[in-house]
Amino acid sequence: MPKTKQKHEICPLDELQPGQRKIVQIGKRSIGVFNIHGALHAVKNVCPHQGAELCRGAVGGTMLPSDRPGEYNYALDGQILRCPWHFWEFDITTGEMVFVPDPKRVKTYDVGVETSSCEHDHEDPRLEKYEVGVENKVVVLYL
Repeated sequence: MPKTKQKHEICPLDELQPGQRKIVQIGKRSIGVFNIHGALHAVKNVCPHQGAELCRGAVGGTMLPSDRPGEYNYALDGQILRCPWHFWEFDITTGEMVFVPDPKRVKTYDVGVETSSCEHDHEDPRLEKYEVGVENKVVVLYL
């Protein structure tokens, strides 16, 4: 039977605009949540090479080969994370290393956007209640 993933609210969606990242600590895990052109991605904040805080590295693109020998094209802008220690490059969307034929990759996590409503599970039954509808979009990480 598959284990049910726990949901962890990270931040309101408007606090994680395209091009931004947020590094969070959930238990013993440090995780980077990235908004890449409006799509959310999450990766473990540990470089598999030598353990650097990977998510503190620069985010940009990379050079990919073209159809002609010796020519390269800049691509994957905002999608490539470079380790701050040794500049190893990882694709944030897949966790895979760029170019190097190596099985090392960074762990990725499921992340999404959900509607959060103000609900209180531990309300005092003696209090008079009024129905209030407050909803916000929040970034949620599933572990």
